Amino acid sequence: MLRVPLCTLLLLSAPLLLGAAHGFHNVSRRTFELDYNQDRFLKDGLPFRYISGSIHYFRIPRFYWEDRLLKMKMAGLNAIQMYVPWNFHEPQPGQYEFSGDRDVEYFIHLAHKLGLLVILRPGPYICAEWDMGGLPAWLLEKESIVLRSSDPDYLAAVDKWLTVLLPKMKPLLYQNGGPIITVQVENEYGSYFACDYDYLRFLAHRFRYHLGNDVLLFTTDGANENFLRCGTLQGLYATVDFGAVKNITQAFLIQRKFEPKGPLINSEFYTGWLDHWGEPHYTVKTEIVAASLYDLLARGASVNLYMFIGGTNFAYWNGANIPYAAQPTSYDYDAPLSEAGDLTEKYFALRNVIQKFKDVPKGPIPPSTPKFAYGKVALRKFKTVAEALDVLCPNGPVRSRYPLTFIQVKQYFGYVLYRTTLPQECNGSMPIFSSPFNGVRDRAYVAVDGVPQGILERNRVISLDIQGKAGAVLDILVENMGRVNYGRGINDFKGLISNMTLNFSILTNWTIFPLDTEAAVRTHLGAWEARDEGHHDGRLTFGSSNFTLPTFYVGNFSIPSGIPDLPQDTFIQFPGWTKGQVWINGFNLGRYWPARGPQVTLFVPRHILTTSAPNNITVLELERSPCSDGTSELCTVEFVDRPIIGRSLAISGPFPDRSGQDWWLNPL
Repeated sequence: MLRVPLCTLLLLSAPLLLGAAHGFHNVSRRTFELDYNQDRFLKDGLPFRYISGSIHYFRIPRFYWEDRLLKMKMAGLNAIQMYVPWNFHEPQPGQYEFSGDRDVEYFIHLAHKLGLLVILRPGPYICAEWDMGGLPAWLLEKESIVLRSSDPDYLAAVDKWLTVLLPKMKPLLYQNGGPIITVQVENEYGSYFACDYDYLRFLAHRFRYHLGNDVLLFTTDGANENFLRCGTLQGLYATVDFGAVKNITQAFLIQRKFEPKGPLINSEFYTGWLDHWGEPHYTVKTEIVAASLYDLLARGASVNLYMFIGGTNFAYWNGANIPYAAQPTSYDYDAPLSEAGDLTEKYFALRNVIQKFKDVPKGPIPPSTPKFAYGKVALRKFKTVAEALDVLCPNGPVRSRYPLTFIQVKQYFGYVLYRTTLPQECNGSMPIFSSPFNGVRDRAYVAVDGVPQGILERNRVISLDIQGKAGAVLDILVENMGRVNYGRGINDFKGLISNMTLNFSILTNWTIFPLDTEAAVRTHLGAWEARDEGHHDGRLTFGSSNFTLPTFYVGNFSIPSGIPDLPQDTFIQFPGWTKGQVWINGFNLGRYWPARGPQVTLFVPRHILTTSAPNNITVLELERSPCSDGTSELCTVEFVDRPIIGRSLAISGPFPDRSGQDWWLNPL
């Protein structure tokens, strides 16, 4: 008997999707609209409500997009909600990237093939705990720019971007045969200080110009009257968002003040909550989320579960909140599907609620992917950052009398090394000072003549006593820990954003090295691993502060090719390491910081691993490694088969606040 895989059956039974360039069949009768008389949606003239889940394609490798989408469908969802981060697709002005993991059109095609509708949130601002809320850092090259406003420079950049993005989305609209049923204009604009209606009008006009007059446009704001007052606009359907501990009746009464008729919609029903470095991992009890979801669906509301799967902030993409607190690499979110796409108790509990209101697909649910513990891998010291400057900064440094920001030297992510000399002898009681205005953004590793002195950190440590002779080389390696993604602080400049003083005298004559760590790691993997750096005896330089110099370490491990189903997903942990960045086979997994937590392990998807050659590991340890010498048995990382995201703090009452207000006044 012919056996057809479940995934194939689903694809065959779903609507056929043709390429966007060639259009869609049978589109003439496809409509999606508001029925104000009956407070509902009409899809092709029939009553409809969506039960949706948020998924961020930019936090999940393309390799796993179909697996995650299929699990969402099998939970009973009939739609997904998705952001489009501008900075992910236009990293440099006029340089657009829409291939590989950035192929947003392919992602939407996959959803359509699986029979999932799409709620599109193209920004231009998205928040999402993503660097700068999805806005590209290069916007800050004009320092006076007012983001998310009718500032002419901002509008010009937005208009150019929308002219690229929205025509790609138009063939994918529901009325054109695609899956996109509604499109959000901006994101929670009522939470922003500008309250600029001209800006919203501009966006609404450009969305309709590119997408047509039939598209259903909407806004989302926290269930608070002040937020909806600034975040809504006539002609855009106003929705609200709130979590499981919010009074549902009260929240929808707020929506009704602005939309007296039409469907009740919670655009972000929070299944969990976000984390910050140095805080517990937040969870929301399954029974609370399930009970609240039942109440929402019993009222006939449409609802989107934020998040249904969180995913990972690979590389440098995490955002931050104010007072400055950066989010970790994991965006697990305590969601129904884990960071690695695993099925959870919450997944099945919410599926059980959904099937009380609609049919859920028959057949087996795709299982959690297997995980493999590859064990310990020995690393060895390669070079300090200062020793590798020829590789890290091949175009040479920038010279300036006073410090320049990351933006001024065209460095948008990662690290910049600032170098000058001490104008006088320092005996350990002379402070280097980053100004009372948080002049270090966000964390700086200080050394004098190759001897570590300590760390300066935004909001925490703004001065440091140093030792060194007059004329000694002062190195300050500054790390961008992620730009603020919410509130008025999203114009978040990085680097040394003000003068540095030594004993209250301004330091001048800086040599500034923008570090291209990505290119260095990718192009020098073989060389770094093969070269015998004989002049390095493996000993590390310790300063009086007990820190070591920021240093690269390399190693490799092999995965046997004869074992079925390998490679598999895994998690990497850093016993004895402090804080840094890790790459595997040139893929930037993200930041590790077990010394502060809560996250201990980093997710390693199997598609970046290989059985055909040794797998390279490159670690940039910024503070202190366990490698007391080059052959130390402690100089290892370890691959394990279970994640450690950190100790949890269960939420059963008001959520933690993000900007001095109750959590439901601060939607994502």
